[in-house]
Amino acid sequence: MASFGLKVIRGVFGAAEHVAPRLTGRAAFELFCRTPNVKALSDGERRAVDRAADFMAEARHHRLKTKTGCVMVHEFRPEPGRTAAGTILVIHGWRSRTEYMRALIEGYRTAGYRVVSLDLPGHGHSLGRRLTMVNAVDAASHAGEWFGPFAAVVGHSFGGAVAANALVGSVKDIPPLAAERLVLIAAPSSLPAIFADFSRMLNVGPRSQVAMADRVERLAGRPLKEFVGDRQLARTLVPTLVIHAPDDREVSAEHARNYAAAGDHVRLYWADGLGHRRILADKSVVGHAVGFVADHREPALLH
Repeated sequence: MASFGLKVIRGVFGAAEHVAPRLTGRAAFELFCRTPNVKALSDGERRAVDRAADFMAEARHHRLKTKTGCVMVHEFRPEPGRTAAGTILVIHGWRSRTEYMRALIEGYRTAGYRVVSLDLPGHGHSLGRRLTMVNAVDAASHAGEWFGPFAAVVGHSFGGAVAANALVGSVKDIPPLAAERLVLIAAPSSLPAIFADFSRMLNVGPRSQVAMADRVERLAGRPLKEFVGDRQLARTLVPTLVIHAPDDREVSAEHARNYAAAGDHVRLYWADGLGHRRILADKSVVGHAVGFVADHREPALLH
């Protein structure tokens, strides 16, 4: 967002806090949920999509109708000659798409897994311009109905938070996703913390933040304060691998430490020096993510 535009928005939210905090809170929430225009790719993003064209052509593409729209799921079969080992659900992050998850998808295919990659609402080949935890979990649930149960759910960034919330069934009236294992890569652990960061950035005041939280509860059927990953994972014994870079500038390493504190069923692997996005293409990261699912002696893989 341009600095001038950000200053204007901060000024508007700061003034509106004293006049109409509920209206301001709803406006802030809608801005929070607004997704980037999938057609307005940067040069680097366009090159990445173009490089993945042949890779995407190998998939079967399924459009699933959800409660709020349609999402695209890309189904990649195991590499030829591999014994079928189960199905993996892969979920990308904010301003991302299946093409950017290529290294992970290919890693699991090579290990004999069928991979189902979900384009979240408003991203990739899915429709819409709005993404919330609710419509994301709903999309994952529909993928589960068609392609599950899963050997594992693997999520990067916001997709990791979606994966965790889908697995534990945090959204009212959406059943937990059936999966044997969970892999979280550079994933935020706290929705309240994400909202707090967003509010600081846009100068959203405390009364407006209450209105934002009310909106979350109305949509999700649970208060915002319950969407905290370590507390959620503490209530499930699904083996979980958390992969995070200490130098991640978009999602701090503290989120990984919080996840790891959920219990002995959560393992933590530090991917030193890989930041928030380069982590997806690293061979060691892919090896750990695949090995954690394929080899049930996962402690030997970690350090």
